[in-house]
Amino acid sequence: MNARASFARLSLRSVVAALFAAFALISVLAGCGVSSAGAGTAGSLTVGLTYVPNIQFAPFYVADSLGYYKAAGLSVTFHHHNVGEDEFAALIAGKEDAIFASGDEVLGARAQNVPIVDVATLWTKYPVTLIVPASSSIQTPADLRGHTIGVPGQYGATYIGLLALLKNNGLSPSDVKIQSIGYTQVSALLTHHVDAVMGYINNEPLQIKKAGMDVRTFDVAGSQPLISNGIAALQDTLDKKPDLIKALVKATLQGVEYTNAHPQEAVNISKKYVPGLNDPSAAADALAVLQATIPLWQSTGGKAGNNDAQAWQSMASFLQTNGLLKQPVDATKAISNAYLPG
Repeated sequence: MNARASFARLSLRSVVAALFAAFALISVLAGCGVSSAGAGTAGSLTVGLTYVPNIQFAPFYVADSLGYYKAAGLSVTFHHHNVGEDEFAALIAGKEDAIFASGDEVLGARAQNVPIVDVATLWTKYPVTLIVPASSSIQTPADLRGHTIGVPGQYGATYIGLLALLKNNGLSPSDVKIQSIGYTQVSALLTHHVDAVMGYINNEPLQIKKAGMDVRTFDVAGSQPLISNGIAALQDTLDKKPDLIKALVKATLQGVEYTNAHPQEAVNISKKYVPGLNDPSAAADALAVLQATIPLWQSTGGKAGNNDAQAWQSMASFLQTNGLLKQPVDATKAISNAYLPG
C-alpha cells in the first residue's frame, strides 16, 4: 500500500485548484434551477469517499454490509474518487449528498465560498506524524533545528501537521530545511536522503518498519487543534434532507464502533469492497493499517462525532496565519452537531 492509498488525498492545494471551477459551477446550477441536493430519490444517498476503495473506509463498508444503513431507512451508494478527481466537484454538481473530508479541507472550501458543513467528526485524532530513524540524534521535535524534513509538498495534512509541530516546539520553517519529495517518504528515509519525514500514523511507519528500519515517531496531535476527517454536506442538502443526513451519521457511527471492536471482521467485510484484499498478504497489511487507524477513530470520552467549535476556530486561525486559507473563515458556520444521534 503506497503513501496515498492509506489515507484520502488531504491537500489544500487540490482544494484551491478544484474549487475555482466548483464555485463557478454553483452559479451555473443556481441559474439553471438545479438543486445541489439532487443526488438521489427519497431514502437514497450518495456518499463521496475521497480515494479509491481502501481499508480506511472500513466503517462505511461495515455499515453497508451489516445493514446499518438499511435499518436506518437508507440506500447508500459509495462514490470512490479517482486519482486526480476534483474533490468537491461531484458534491457541488449534486452527484453526491455527503462527503468524507478533513476539517482543513472543509475550511479551505468555505474560504472559496462553498457552503459546506461538517456534521460529524469521525477521526478524533489528526493522523500525521514526524518519523525519524531510531538511530537518529533527533530525540525530540525541538532537535529538528537545522535538519532536513521531507514532505510530499507544501500543502495538505502532512505539511499542516509539520507547521503545527514546529510551532509547538518553538521552531519556525526557517529553522529547518523543508524538502518536497512527493509521496516517497518511505524510500527517502530508508536511503537517508532526508533526516526525517512527515507521514500518516497508520501508513509510513508501518512500511518503514516492514522494510527493516526501526523508527521513532512524534505525533502532531496535541501540538495545535487540528480536525481530521468527518462527514460533511452542503447547506442546501442539510436543509432538504435533514432526516436522511441524521440517519447517515448515526449508521456510520455504528460502523465505526463495530470496526473498532472487530478489526479482523471489518477486514473480512471490506474484501467485498476493496479489490485485492482476498490475497492473504494484502489482508494482513490491511489489518495492520486498520489496527493503527483505530486509535484515530476512538472517542476520547466526549460524544461520538461531536464538533468542538473552539478547536475548529483555533484551526481556522492557524491556517489563516500560515497563509493556507484564501480568506478568513468563521469556523462556527462550518460545523453543526444537530445531526448527531440524540
